[in-house]
Amino acid sequence: MASSSIFDPRTIESAKHTIADFMKTAFSQPNISTTAVICSAVVGLFAYEQYVYLNKKKGLPGPQFKIPIIGAFTDSLYPTFEGYMSKWKSGELSCVSVFDRFVVIASTCDLSRKILNAPVYAEPAVVDSMKHILCADNWVFLSGKSHVDYRKGLNVLFTRKALGIYIPVQDKVYKKHFAEWLSLNGEKGQYQLRFRELNMESSLRVFLGDHMSDEVASKISQEYFNITAALELVNFPIPLPGTKVYKAVQSRKYIVNQFVECIKDCRTRMANGGETKSMMDAWVRSMLDTEAELAAAGKPAPRKFDNREIALTILTFLFASQDATSSAMTWAFQLTADHPDVLHKIRSEQMKLREENPDQELTLELMEKSVYLRQVIKEVLRIRPPVLMVPYQTVREWPITPNYTVPKGSMVIPTTYPALHDPVAYPNPDNFDPDRWGTEGTAEKYPKNFMVFGNGPHHCLGKEYAVMHLMATLAEACMVLDWTHYRTDKSDDISIFATIYPQDGCIMSFEPRKSPASIST
Repeated sequence: MASSSIFDPRTIESAKHTIADFMKTAFSQPNISTTAVICSAVVGLFAYEQYVYLNKKKGLPGPQFKIPIIGAFTDSLYPTFEGYMSKWKSGELSCVSVFDRFVVIASTCDLSRKILNAPVYAEPAVVDSMKHILCADNWVFLSGKSHVDYRKGLNVLFTRKALGIYIPVQDKVYKKHFAEWLSLNGEKGQYQLRFRELNMESSLRVFLGDHMSDEVASKISQEYFNITAALELVNFPIPLPGTKVYKAVQSRKYIVNQFVECIKDCRTRMANGGETKSMMDAWVRSMLDTEAELAAAGKPAPRKFDNREIALTILTFLFASQDATSSAMTWAFQLTADHPDVLHKIRSEQMKLREENPDQELTLELMEKSVYLRQVIKEVLRIRPPVLMVPYQTVREWPITPNYTVPKGSMVIPTTYPALHDPVAYPNPDNFDPDRWGTEGTAEKYPKNFMVFGNGPHHCLGKEYAVMHLMATLAEACMVLDWTHYRTDKSDDISIFATIYPQDGCIMSFEPRKSPASIST
């Protein structure tokens, strides 16, 4: 009973008044030394900090006391999957405090969905550094009607027609990188970064087409590492020289400037009737067509996006796709190598779909017919979800459960991993089993658990683009490559660098595919 009495509101309030009386008395003494006053003030502030923390914590699982000033900063600076798992297992809600930020973590599917679907109580917070990195006026920080209207203007970029334009662009990038992997002559190495490079170039070419040189694309790939490094849940928020956030801001300035130059070129080409070959082409073309249609109808001109707005929007697409998709691609190659029966089924399906033309180019129609391949990608995303949590911030007090109210201004975090490993929705959740998504499986009966792409008003716009990209990469790879994964004692252990990766970096080798005709159809 004694250990729990400190959480009694009357005890906390009494402590608050005791500290206040002590401070008042200390500062009123005529002969007290400056050192004593300072020490008393520090002790009082630390005590008050504990009071504030305990008052917010109430009965939630979490540290019994807050480390003065920094709280759990060290844990946040070097997060581990095991640390996250212990929080998820501690209860449906748990808490921690970092500097002056009180953080509430939701571990259940229902509470996570509740957070994602409650714009009245909470809004996306990303991390403290993100408004410096992505710019405070970026569309992703909009809310309410402004956010909805902006999203509507972007829907044209992810239609079926648009996806059909992107796949040939992606296919060209895949073949380039596959050739580079084969040039290593079967040498094994860490492929995590190679998957990242393929994904980055694919994204840049889909988003910006040929408006950008290979040299600039390579430079952007390197610069983007600084942005990834600044994506820690808690970071030093002020972009002072030498900090990760400062380096990320400098990289963002370079990337946005290069994007603006591409947009200028795109506007000229589209105005002159150029062919639509990229996402930016499609966006600019759509704006020109809409403007012409409204002018012809005598209606007011639509909202015009300037070059900087377009550049920042494309930056957010890169931000949303790069690390998460690179993570998924790494796990996809590792898991298919570790499960040769799954890879055999993927190849069999592709051979059957291409039996009339084994060398046909990738198309949207081919991907839409690849039913089993889609099951594989969904299972990869389920068992190794790239994004484990999405920070939100409360804009008012929120009685999130009958027993707990989240204080205003707190960070509240919905999580994906527990819902995606719920044994009720996914029996034997730690097994890699794409068949669970087939007609004989049960996974599709629990759509609420599959929160890989978020949920609610801020769900991922490009979720179908991401799935198609992962499907297309494996489809093309399985037709021309054989790959081997060299397992270590760290292969299944999870490393967190913005998203999740195998701790050993995914050690693999690639060779030309042997005897393609021998694959059973």
